[in-house]
Amino acid sequence: MSVVFNFKNHISELFAQALREVASDQTGVTILIERPKQASHGDYACNLAMQLARPMKKSPRDIAQALIAALPKSDVIEKVEIAGAGFINLFLSKAAKQAIVHAVLHAGAGYGHLHLGAGRRVQVEFVSANPTGPLHVGHGRGAAVGDCLCNVLHAAGWNVTREFYYNDAGAQIDNLTRSVQLRCKGVTPDDPSWPEAGYRGDYIADVARAYLAKETIEADDQRTTGSGDVEDLVSIRHFAVAYLRREQDLDLRAFNVEFDVFSLESALYTEGKVEDTVNRLIASGHTYEQEGALWLRTTDFGDDKDRVMRKTDGGYTYFVPDVAYHLEKWRRGFVRVINEQGADHHSTITRVRAGLQALDVGIPKGWPDYVLHQMVTVLKNGEEVKISKRAGSYVTLRDLIDEVGCDATRYFLAARHPDSQLVFDIDLAKSRSNDNPVYYIQYAHARISTVLETWGGERQALLQADFGLLDSEFEIALLQQLIDYPQVIESAAQDLAPHLVAFYLKELAAAFHSYYNASRFLVDDEQVRCARLALIAATAQVMSNGLALLGVSAPEKM
Repeated sequence: MSVVFNFKNHISELFAQALREVASDQTGVTILIERPKQASHGDYACNLAMQLARPMKKSPRDIAQALIAALPKSDVIEKVEIAGAGFINLFLSKAAKQAIVHAVLHAGAGYGHLHLGAGRRVQVEFVSANPTGPLHVGHGRGAAVGDCLCNVLHAAGWNVTREFYYNDAGAQIDNLTRSVQLRCKGVTPDDPSWPEAGYRGDYIADVARAYLAKETIEADDQRTTGSGDVEDLVSIRHFAVAYLRREQDLDLRAFNVEFDVFSLESALYTEGKVEDTVNRLIASGHTYEQEGALWLRTTDFGDDKDRVMRKTDGGYTYFVPDVAYHLEKWRRGFVRVINEQGADHHSTITRVRAGLQALDVGIPKGWPDYVLHQMVTVLKNGEEVKISKRAGSYVTLRDLIDEVGCDATRYFLAARHPDSQLVFDIDLAKSRSNDNPVYYIQYAHARISTVLETWGGERQALLQADFGLLDSEFEIALLQQLIDYPQVIESAAQDLAPHLVAFYLKELAAAFHSYYNASRFLVDDEQVRCARLALIAATAQVMSNGLALLGVSAPEKM
């Protein structure tokens, strides 16, 4: 039997061939292959006959019969049935399911990797925090979702570039500079003269002490030394930004997140790219002057009202450098760009896209893609935690990592759809119970490792196992989970939804724990022992592969 890595794609290809024979003029129809909710309805279902009923002017059941008759022979398919008005249900052969064990063991860490991206370039921008303080839990969610998304896209065959964009210009940086200057002069946030928009966290005092001590800070490719001059705002500004960029980078490294490219908003100004973009927009004819301000006619591109580009004081509104930045992304050759940002950026999407369309440089409508995440609420002892000892006004990413560890922090922050509100329960994340999904999944991997260590044989020998012996209900359920893994990667990559991997791993762990509780592995019968060990070794491999996409470890002992 030929080994199939992706059953869903295989079945889709079979139907594509049948479609060419049954309705050659309808080959543009999207063929959807889905997993039925009830096992009695088969392993996969196809609604193609329902889709073709109207254009072909035939009953779905008649079309379904014709499609089934035209399906090419495949030893993967054991039975095909028509259900209801014309759904086609397909049942995989037991041998095809059993063969997946060999496929997983043979592919190893490569199992689940796809060629959807075909090596094409995609840039993913995420975190992109203002360098005004430590990263908070919201940034942490962006880091987890963004990094996991990059891992999923890489597994799906894309050539991924990770990028961090620092908003190191504007009013917030001015407030940071003033706050550090006041701390250098001995003024504290308790003083009546402290500005309302000033930053009050203890970290500001750390920056001030380092500046006065004339420390040298290295952040990415830049090196800055504090002058100690409390009246030199330019020097304070550069030092404070560099100091906090370094701190944020240390936080991200503790979170196992690294970037390929760092971009600075300030560079867009100093290199004239903002001014050039504005001039291009003016030349495009989509701008106008009104009441001393320069406006972009974003209503030409679907916005509900036009937007100010240059204010009456001569400064640019915040979406203008974003347009310049994304023009640079396009010029760098990124035909696909994905921005992972907080939901508070929702209002900028239409403006940035409108500005890019107005430039008329060939950027497609709807570029770039966006993934927006909602806020995170942190609970401890059943109560919301709102402040950090260091940051003062919010919970930092480092607080969570120090409290529950990197694995739990990454999993919990990435395990739900980004568009949903997230409650991070510290007590649950620290618990060693089946209610904690991280513990539940890692414990499954550790259990398998312990069984295989006790066995002590050569893993290579498992490739020769008689997989036909794997026919219990628990084994069939576990085999189906292994089969599903590549399809989960495909869906996660197509939908930009890395949380699907987290959901899948919980289900895989549940299937294994049920098998473990119902079965013995180190039995006397050598053939049965080898087959069962091969199955759980394949399960551990897929768990390890999936956890790696989430940036979570796969421990061998717990």
